[in-house]
Amino acid sequence: MPKATFINQSGQTLLIVVLAVVIALTVSLSVASRMITNIKTTTEEANSQKALSAAEAGVERALQKITSTDTPITDNLTYTATVSTLKGRQMLLNGGNIITKDEGVDLWFIEHNSDGTPNYSSPWTGSITIYWGNTGDNCSTSQISNTMAALEVVVVSGTREAPSINRYALDPCDLRRNDHNKFSEEDETGSFAIAGKDFKHRKQISITNGLITRIIPLYANAPIAVVGSVDLPSQGSVINSTGTSGSTERRVTVFQGYPSLPAEFFPYNLFYYNSD
Repeated sequence: MPKATFINQSGQTLLIVVLAVVIALTVSLSVASRMITNIKTTTEEANSQKALSAAEAGVERALQKITSTDTPITDNLTYTATVSTLKGRQMLLNGGNIITKDEGVDLWFIEHNSDGTPNYSSPWTGSITIYWGNTGDNCSTSQISNTMAALEVVVVSGTREAPSINRYALDPCDLRRNDHNKFSEEDETGSFAIAGKDFKHRKQISITNGLITRIIPLYANAPIAVVGSVDLPSQGSVINSTGTSGSTERRVTVFQGYPSLPAEFFPYNLFYYNSD
């Protein structure tokens, strides 16, 4: 009997030792895994910040030179910056970035001289189709929950000495349009792909001897694109810069447009929003 008891105790001791080793290995592997993950995350964050700084450096160099650049900063940190002219039949305004409500963006119908001043000698005639908004935008009479933008479009045409102004107020939101602001309706709502981005609403406007138009989102921010019936003149430059640090890349896009006309150039209109 004593011999059997000794064998039993030896088996229990071995089991306890095995369990202790398993627990120790599990804890060690967990700690090691967390340390490796933290190191990897820290490295990626550092590379991301370095890559972003490199991309911003590329933008600055491109703004100075307005030429294509591909420059190593160090062996492991580089940037590539390219500059393209925003012109043609279709384009994303403001370089494709969101346009803040009530601020607006200018679309020039005339070319600019080499010093950046407008050349009024050749006004533009044709039609533009304006695209704006995203699928999923919320149409609401509440300024808090609303995400669907209306547009104010101010078209200046004629000559520099005797310009004329036409104004359009467009709203795809039935609730606001029918009961509050009495704006005009958009031409069509759907899914429209312009220059790689999708838009929800569109409206065509005819232009005769156009000089410039200012397109202003109302009620909400909005991306805006335009398509001309014929080519539109240059609106400025788009700088795309990519910074690389190790295997991490960060991209920065900057739109450098021509100087905007002062707001005083456009007649002042007040749109009253009735929420009753």
